Amino acid sequence: MDELQVVEFVATYLKKKGFSEAENALQAEIQRNKSSNNTNPIDILNDPELSKSEDGPARYQDEYSKLRSWTYSSLDLYKHELLHVLYPVFIHCFMDLVAKGHIQEARTFFNNFREDHEMMHLRDLQKLEGVLSPSHLEEMEFAHSLRHSKVNIKICQTQSTKMLGIINERINFQVSPGQPSSISDDAEIVTLIGSNQDAANQINQKEVHWGLLEDSLENRLEKTGLISDSEKAEGENKEAEIDENKKRPVEGGKQGASIKKLKKDKAINATAKTARLEANTVSTAPRVKPDLALPVMPTEVEQSILEDLRNRVHLSSAALPSVSFYTFINTHNGLNCASISQDGSLVAGGFSDSSLKVWDMAKLGQQAVSCLQSKVYTPVLEGENDTTPREDIIGPNGRKRSYTLYQGHSGPVYSASFSPLGDFILSSSADTTIRLWSTKLNANLVCYKGHNYPVWDVQFNPQGHYFASSSHDRTARIWSMDRIQPLRIMAGHLSDVDCVRWHINCNYIATGSSDKTVRLWDVSSGECVRIFIGHRSMILSLAMSPDGRYMASGDEDGTIMMWDLASGRCVTPLMGHTSCVWTLAYSCEGSLLASGSADCTVKLWDVTTSTKVLKTEEKSGTNRLRSLKTLPTKSTPVYSLQVLR
Repeated sequence: MDELQVVEFVATYLKKKGFSEAENALQAEIQRNKSSNNTNPIDILNDPELSKSEDGPARYQDEYSKLRSWTYSSLDLYKHELLHVLYPVFIHCFMDLVAKGHIQEARTFFNNFREDHEMMHLRDLQKLEGVLSPSHLEEMEFAHSLRHSKVNIKICQTQSTKMLGIINERINFQVSPGQPSSISDDAEIVTLIGSNQDAANQINQKEVHWGLLEDSLENRLEKTGLISDSEKAEGENKEAEIDENKKRPVEGGKQGASIKKLKKDKAINATAKTARLEANTVSTAPRVKPDLALPVMPTEVEQSILEDLRNRVHLSSAALPSVSFYTFINTHNGLNCASISQDGSLVAGGFSDSSLKVWDMAKLGQQAVSCLQSKVYTPVLEGENDTTPREDIIGPNGRKRSYTLYQGHSGPVYSASFSPLGDFILSSSADTTIRLWSTKLNANLVCYKGHNYPVWDVQFNPQGHYFASSSHDRTARIWSMDRIQPLRIMAGHLSDVDCVRWHINCNYIATGSSDKTVRLWDVSSGECVRIFIGHRSMILSLAMSPDGRYMASGDEDGTIMMWDLASGRCVTPLMGHTSCVWTLAYSCEGSLLASGSADCTVKLWDVTTSTKVLKTEEKSGTNRLRSLKTLPTKSTPVYSLQVLR
């Protein structure tokens, strides 16, 4: 029924009922409309102009295309910063179309422009690709967080109303001094997080006690005065040097040789003194009280560790460590993780066939004594695909197997962690469980259930008894060995929590996630006290400095960032790896950082000089590489690093 027929029916009805005044008014209104509109009736559905109404889906495609063209055609000086704007605008245009029910138009828009952002934001795009209805925007936590938060973008200094509306509503611009930088040079590239930047800044204002534990072994050693033996030895060397100078003959040739020797000794002493000063930064760290009831260490173990501390070699750029590299062979891509005990006596590997295997290095060393003559010893850890339950069973080659096999998981083993004394080992698996094994009894003691999805990482507390886990369910949890349920649940990440590490004073844990952020959690309260933003891909590894002040994190792109826990800011990025950084480890005195990567290298970084960034470099934003040495393997990715005492 068209409009003319409707008017005729209404006029007939009014005439039949005797409403003459209403009939006359209707006829007059029809005449006025005819006189004012001499054109044909307007077809709203087929009119190309009106189809682009304020909420029409075609306007998003048209206006975003204009913004994109304007951005790419702008001056190179400003193009890099303007490109920062395109990604959040693209995301919110897509979500607006989905929210208004234009699903097909949203998919077309998404597919047309996704290539512009795949290099930097591939994982985020893969998540949003599953948004197919307005209800998904509320059900998916990642999309819900984006819809209810703004994105901060740094920019030095357009006429589409829809684009301006999204920019005004969803994005904060921060004007910073200096020249525009490219996307690859910006350490704080746009990262979409669950809370807005103001909330993140407020969280980072919370106080963090980053010092060492009171009454720690280092503290006891310092109080007894044994740590100053090196200074005493240095003083004795100086006195002997003075006496030698007095007795030195005045002969020309001998005098010249002795002067050269004196200069050389002075240079060596200066290098040793610098290394000692760098090492003393650990002893000057503030002391804090533990929030957890920590276990008591046996006296004989404590004495052994104190003896190791007395004989510790202070590493520096002039005194690099020696390296022992363990290689797994015949694993057929089945090795998922590796772990080394703190004293280096045990090595564990987690495999895709649900098994955990532990090698005793003392027994392995007896089989290859001749190989120990070289500086770098590379033993082979065989990973046969078998179901042998014990290490004393004869293998296929007719010899006793050199490992102990632990079976109990029903899915691939993704992480393993030794207790501080090496008498226990934890393993986490895709079967959502964590298992505690005894290396003395070669048996499973406890199975911890609490996570709902695969557990990617598990780590023992530095003092033992407690441990932390991280999972695909976007949470991290604190456990104790004597309880089968978690003590704390840390929730806040928007995606998988891929790695977890304890702070040196046991009061905090750090978690790295696929949402490109690192968070620091208070163990006693379960609250997030720091959010570290700056990575451009998922975080795979974490490490805490021995003094508890700094933290290092490595991501999927090969970037390592050092963070100041007090301020929550990045001290310096360490660039050099070309693939995933699987593992990080600080030296015992904190002067060196070692990193292992999928690019088949181990790199040593000078942490001391990396943290001393000049003010001029802070202003210019340049990154100084602090790589001291690169140790390449033949063709082996590096899964785990352990710095021995």
